[in-house]
Amino acid sequence: MSAEEAVAPAVVADAAAPAPAEGAGKARTPKVKAPQVPKVNKMAPKANKKEAASTGAVQIGIEYKKDVDFPKWYQQVVTRSEMLEYYDVSGCYILRPWAYKIWQEIQQWFDSEIQELGVENSYFPMFVPAKNLEKEKDHVEGFAAEVAWVTKAGSSDLEEPLAVRPTSETVMYPYYAKWVRSHRDLPLRLNQWCNVVRWEFKNPQPFLRTREFLWQEGHTAFATKAEADTEVHQILELYRQVYEDLLAVPVIKGIKSEKEKFAGGLYTTTVEGYIPTTGRGIQAATSHSLPSGEARPACHAWQNSWGLTTRSLGVMIMVHGDDKGLVLPPRVAAVQVIVIPCGVNSKTSEEDKVAVDERVADIAKQLKKAGIRAKVDDRSTYSVGYKFNHWELRGVPVRLEVGPKDVKSNQALAARRDNGEKSTISHETLVKDVRTLLDTVQADMFTRAKEIRDANVIKVEDWKDFVPALDNKKFCLIPWCEEVACEEEIKEKSARTGLATEEAQDEKAPSMGAKSLCIPLEQPQDKPIVAGETKCASCGKDAKRWALFGRSY
Repeated sequence: MSAEEAVAPAVVADAAAPAPAEGAGKARTPKVKAPQVPKVNKMAPKANKKEAASTGAVQIGIEYKKDVDFPKWYQQVVTRSEMLEYYDVSGCYILRPWAYKIWQEIQQWFDSEIQELGVENSYFPMFVPAKNLEKEKDHVEGFAAEVAWVTKAGSSDLEEPLAVRPTSETVMYPYYAKWVRSHRDLPLRLNQWCNVVRWEFKNPQPFLRTREFLWQEGHTAFATKAEADTEVHQILELYRQVYEDLLAVPVIKGIKSEKEKFAGGLYTTTVEGYIPTTGRGIQAATSHSLPSGEARPACHAWQNSWGLTTRSLGVMIMVHGDDKGLVLPPRVAAVQVIVIPCGVNSKTSEEDKVAVDERVADIAKQLKKAGIRAKVDDRSTYSVGYKFNHWELRGVPVRLEVGPKDVKSNQALAARRDNGEKSTISHETLVKDVRTLLDTVQADMFTRAKEIRDANVIKVEDWKDFVPALDNKKFCLIPWCEEVACEEEIKEKSARTGLATEEAQDEKAPSMGAKSLCIPLEQPQDKPIVAGETKCASCGKDAKRWALFGRSY
């Protein structure tokens, strides 16, 4: 896993102080201006209003349109929605409650599922003696450039440098070897929720490529390869469910190529996402099979390792967000329903004002009692329009508007964040209707994302069509020989010149060439590979399976 940082977002006119929505009532007390966005990291780029105007930027809320300047759009969304804050150490971020709640929802669901499988939670130290890393050279090779070292304690040099874990195999496996003395001690199935540090890159981006990130890492040992193989795919399926069922993000399950597999692993399975705005793929989570005897010298079991990280939040933001900001799937949103009193102004009678307040409070009470995460925004110092934009920016799935007329009609007006559609909900069937609406929003978000993803995965059997498809932001499914040399050649042949500035600065930018994303577990049924007949789209040798290639984060 990798994770990124981009430069901090620009601070221009306050994003959270829009004019009232058309037809919105005035609040009862004088309005104050929205609070100014606090100062950001000195490394942040300055806003350029002229540039913003020339590129079609929006001056209220998010200034940059998603399909005009995606990097700046992303930077503003993650900060102005209060998902994270930039920190004084480049590549490290503060996860604010709005983001951390989403991670907790993922954590709670996944943790429950793996415990049902028999996995237990534990915790191992974050410091790794240098000698431990040297023992597992094959494994560490993939992380060597990323390791951060502790060499001093106060003013004294340490006798032996300590690495800050980039992953925990070299921390955990010596103790697996100690604990597993025979087949009777198997299976051993441990997981830990922790942080890791990886420091090799020059251009971090929030959630996607960060120098410190949160994850879970499972490390398990079995007596037989069959048992280990079964678990690899069980975990991969759980990762698919995290993305598709919780985050409403479609993914493709597959096996990594020999070149892209986990360093020191036997084979690596993966779920791969697609970011429509850039046409890039993104590795979403991996589950690895390790060679027998990885926990040398005593443990000769078959082992697995698997991990899911806070990168998942970045994938969700990029797939679903729009020009107004976040669009959150209901199942993970910190607030699923925001209730806003409307239509109350200086001409409204006291009786009607009280009735609206009581109805709003009752709605929130009913929803919370039913397990729906609801919140009331009854701040009198902000206009209704301000509140609408405030919660739209933060991606709350459903907004309920309640005014004097709604109270008299025994209803509320519901507005969906994902598509803006409005509908009337009866107070008598409030909980049932809101729950149905949230389920509909969740399902529609996934369906919409999957339709877009599927439309951008195309079969390519002739090399002349490969690069044009990539340049058109497509994934290419090609018949492939699966040879490392061919993959390296594909990357070289598909590299673009004249890179955009932000891509040229990013050593991992997809414009440097396509790579294999995975060999899909579900192979195309309409045109199966015919041994000895189907040829590789790149080198012309016999193809083994269809493989997914694309430019990638």
